[in-house]
Amino acid sequence: VIDREGSKVMEGTFDGQNMTAPDGKQYSVPANYASKSKLVEGDVLKLTITRDGSFIYKQIGPIDRRRVIGKLLRDDVSGEYRVDAEDQSYRVLLASVTYFKGEAGDEVVILLPEGQPARWAAVENIIKNGVFEDPAATSVF
Repeated sequence: VIDREGSKVMEGTFDGQNMTAPDGKQYSVPANYASKSKLVEGDVLKLTITRDGSFIYKQIGPIDRRRVIGKLLRDDVSGEYRVDAEDQSYRVLLASVTYFKGEAGDEVVILLPEGQPARWAAVENIIKNGVFEDPAATSVF
């Protein structure tokens, strides 16, 4: 669909890293946006490709979520992070782990789609030594 400004607009489903359009074409979702928005597999996104080629994503249909606590693990070979929870291992975005200053062994609160299987999880927060980390907090006492 082309809008009034000449931008191409489409909807698709988030798969943990990319948006898949109805025609099967995949579009890379910036990790910082996916991390900040805590996107979960199955969320519906709108992508606007402007005339100058900019990609603008917007979450328009969040799927029902559930929270789970797991343990953060790091693959020594690939450097990728995973969270083990409920006898499964979920991939998580590096941008999320670095934002919360996560380290292997930390407890992680993740978001998963309610009632459907997932390979990816969104990091909601990281618990270090039993205390939630909040990188945005700057108060010092």
